Amino acid sequence: MNDAPLRLTSLDAFRGFTIAAMVLVNNPGDWANLYPQLAHAAWHGWTFTDTIFPFFLFIGGVAMALSLGRLAAAGADKPRLLRKLAVRAAIIFLIGFALNLIPRFDFDTVRIPGVLQRIALCTLLAAPLVVYLGWRGQAAAIAILLTLYSLLMLCVPVPGVGAGVLEPGKDLGAYIDRMLLDGHLWVQAKTWDPEGLLSTLPALCSQLFGVLAGRLLLSALPRGEQVVWLMLGGLACLALGSTLDAVLMPINKSLWTPSYCFLMTGWALLAFGASYWLLDANPHPALRARAAAWSKPFLIYGMNALFIFAFSGFVAKMLGFIKLAQPDGSQVSLGRSLYAPIAALPIGAVNTSLLYAIAFNACMFGIAWFMWRRRWFVKV
Repeated sequence: MNDAPLRLTSLDAFRGFTIAAMVLVNNPGDWANLYPQLAHAAWHGWTFTDTIFPFFLFIGGVAMALSLGRLAAAGADKPRLLRKLAVRAAIIFLIGFALNLIPRFDFDTVRIPGVLQRIALCTLLAAPLVVYLGWRGQAAAIAILLTLYSLLMLCVPVPGVGAGVLEPGKDLGAYIDRMLLDGHLWVQAKTWDPEGLLSTLPALCSQLFGVLAGRLLLSALPRGEQVVWLMLGGLACLALGSTLDAVLMPINKSLWTPSYCFLMTGWALLAFGASYWLLDANPHPALRARAAAWSKPFLIYGMNALFIFAFSGFVAKMLGFIKLAQPDGSQVSLGRSLYAPIAALPIGAVNTSLLYAIAFNACMFGIAWFMWRRRWFVKV
């Protein structure tokens, strides 16, 4: 292994870009007025918004390889490493669950799955594979998990529906979620959940692809060659994802189909590869310094990504929960009240909705910048 630093500027910047994108798409002024790329695909297919979650998992995998994998390879106490990761996963899960509880704290109907909960499960499941397996074993695990998931989804019949039906609420994953988590699923659907249990298996593969990318960065290859392999791997994954979309299962974020897993890994490899070359592998100091200056806002965001993720979600919920009395006796949410003057601008509903999201993002960045200046970094 080479002497690659445990913390890469490019990885923090990529993480910051991803968290900024998440804050943007999660906080429009009006959910009924969105640019198509700033909303999830209705079912099959994908948009820019659908790249965000797999990017988080890929980034987590790279970070695991650079820290956990490196320590394990150096002879660290492996059971102790796993215990540490288990505690971290439990904390992340509880943060996500607490966000679902807020503001009503109704344990009878609270949604149990969620984005942070899936990140926690993927971290927990990936940890032993990172600690005990080499890159061949990790690649084999990806192949086995994606094959198993495909066989289950396409071949196991759902009572009253049949096998291989990939419609909302009719697939095997939705059936399992209803059996185990009925009443605690995504409120907009109730019969299925985009972060359900079975689809966590291919989501884990997205994280393991990041682990493989991290192992590449720890190899003895020159950094320029590492960039080439990242880019080639990205193009190969894009091609494979597009092929699987046509011959196996459609690209679908809610089902995290193998085609979606490969396609999003392809985009993650290309985006991270570009960031890695610009900020860490670039042999031209002047160009690298210029790229670092331009990416500074993302770097600042990325240094407190988990905190901003959780805090932005909390603030968004409070803006919807807090009600303000109106002169006519009615009530309006604080968020709607803040959006009203923006909505009145003569620039079109989708643009005012986007402008509100940008303003919300700017506020979150201000908090991240303040924490960065104070050297306050929230770690789990």
